[in-house]
Parts: sequence; structure tokens; C-alpha cells
Amino acid sequence: MSEPRVLVAMSGGVDSSVAAALLVERGYDVTGVTLKLWGGESDSGCCSVGDVEDARRVAAQLDVPHYVFNFVDEFDAKVVGPYADAYASGRTPNPCVECNRSMKFGRLLDRADALGFDAVATGHHARRRGTEGAYRLVRGADGAKDQSYVLYMLGQGELARVLLPVGELTKADVRAHAARLGLRTAAKPESMDVCFISRSEDREDFLASRVAARPGALVDTAGRVVGHHDGVARFTVGQRRGLGVATGERRYVLDVDAATATVTIGDRVDLLRDDVRLDRLSFVAGAPPPANQELFVQVRAHGVPVTGTLDGTVVRFADPHPRVAPGQVVALYDGDTLLGGGIAAA
Repeated sequence: MSEPRVLVAMSGGVDSSVAAALLVERGYDVTGVTLKLWGGESDSGCCSVGDVEDARRVAAQLDVPHYVFNFVDEFDAKVVGPYADAYASGRTPNPCVECNRSMKFGRLLDRADALGFDAVATGHHARRRGTEGAYRLVRGADGAKDQSYVLYMLGQGELARVLLPVGELTKADVRAHAARLGLRTAAKPESMDVCFISRSEDREDFLASRVAARPGALVDTAGRVVGHHDGVARFTVGQRRGLGVATGERRYVLDVDAATATVTIGDRVDLLRDDVRLDRLSFVAGAPPPANQELFVQVRAHGVPVTGTLDGTVVRFADPHPRVAPGQVVALYDGDTLLGGGIAAA
């Protein structure tokens, strides 16, 4: 019987390099692939020419085939375009989540199936547990590097075909393993930025090239105009820097109304909410947890989980919590097990 054929998504970073190496060591028939996603300038994230070269060189060191799949058009249509549209409509998107949903665990899985691969592997710090039909997704062994939050959309169909080799390792273990093998990515810094926004520009510059600015008013909770802005795309709920007004006290963005180009600001206490409604809910097991089950609720990739419950499409916090920016992911956990999640609604 031939060894399982695995297509490893190699971004050019140390995690995916070690994921490929571990699978080679375990006897899998490994092929590396790098996704060309962004057609514009890139010097950050995982889309640069240098990253493709690093992935190719690591594959050569491991003596496995390496290919580049061009998904530029799909990436622009499913990730970049919606990213710009979201900011223009007053929401705060998470492009890495959408890239995972539509590219790595969407388009790439489809391509792997068409090419006869048995599984796709990535360098995400998360762990798959259980058996077919009853898979669980658990936080990575290194809590500080856990990436399960951005994988909340994976269900049983995807988990049956996905391997996460580095999820059992700490980041230090990953780098040590790469160093022992002499991989060129062993000491490579992590990519922390949005891959399609270069270091020479910021979010506002990028969005200015995609969406028309809509100037408007900054108002307080009583509706009084306290300032003006150049466009709603520069604001996100919870933001407290760069508001462009001097009130003598710390102020936060409470709401972004794109229809009227109005941004409401106020005190931190004005941000507090008892719940958040979710769109696009999905669950790893295919069904939601019981309505009264106490859950851990995580609203940022590396945020501290808080307790709450899920009632239909509404997460109710045990204690008042700062408003979750519309468009952000809310992930739900039972201990370290990811149950699923959704997107914060307006």
C-alpha cells in the first residue's frame, strides 16, 4: 500500500517548513506548494517573492517536489475586495480568517482533491483530535502561538483531510527542529502583517486606492458634533488612537455608521455590552453546544477568553464586555477545544 499523499502549504515560514519536514520523517509522500495570492507589491505577510523562494529552497532541502499555485484572481475576489468593502461599510474584517476559509481550506483543498492527494497540511499551531466523523479541533501546544481562532470555520469534512503537524510543538521546538535540519527558515522572523499591504503604506493608504473616501462628522453620545474626519474606513469600533479630536479625556470609537459617514465616540464604559449577535455561524461538530453550556468566548486572535453562553445566534457574556467590532470573529471554546464561532454582526 502506498504512503498517503500530502500536499503541504508552504508559505516560506518556519512553521510550514517544519510541518513538511515532520511529514517527510513520518513517511508521507509529501509535495510542497506555495500559493501565489497577491498580484501587487508585497514585502510582508506570506506573499513576497522572497517567501516563495524560501519555500522552494526548503522543499529542495527536504527532497520533495514544490509547485506554485496561482490563485491571485480568487484571492482578490474573496479576500482583498471584501476587506476593502467591509471597511467602507463600517465593519472591521479579518482577512487571515477569510484567506483560510476560501483559499487554504477552500480552493487548495479542492485542488488537492482534483490532483489525487489524500490530505492537505499547514503550519498552523492547532491540534486535530478524535476520529473520522468525530474530529475535534484543540488549541496548539504553545498557548502563546495558538492559531485555532482563525480556524473556527473548519468542519468535519475539512478536518478529515487536514493535517496540522506543528500543533503539538512549541514555537521554540519548531525553530529547534528547523535548526537541526539546517533549514534556511529556522531563524526567519514571523510574518505579522496583512500580506497585501506593504510596509511602505498603511491601511488607510491601501484603502484609499480601493474605495472612495466619505468625509463625515465625529459625534458624542448625545449626537453633538465634536470633530470631522476624512473617511469612515480609518475607524474601527473600540479604537482609541488617531481619532483626530482633543477632548482632554480618553475617547473610544463606539459606532461607525457608513450610511451617514458618522463616527460616534465616547467613554470606555459606553462600549460595554451584554451580548453580541453572530452571523455565519459554524461548528466543528456540525451542531451548536447546548444553550446553557458555559463557554469560553474569544474575540481576538490572541485575546483573553471570557465566559459566556450561546443562545441561538447571540453570545451572552457573563460580565459586560467591550463591544465587538462588526466583522470580527467570535470563537467559542469548551476548555481548549474549539467548538466553532461566527462573525460579529452590526
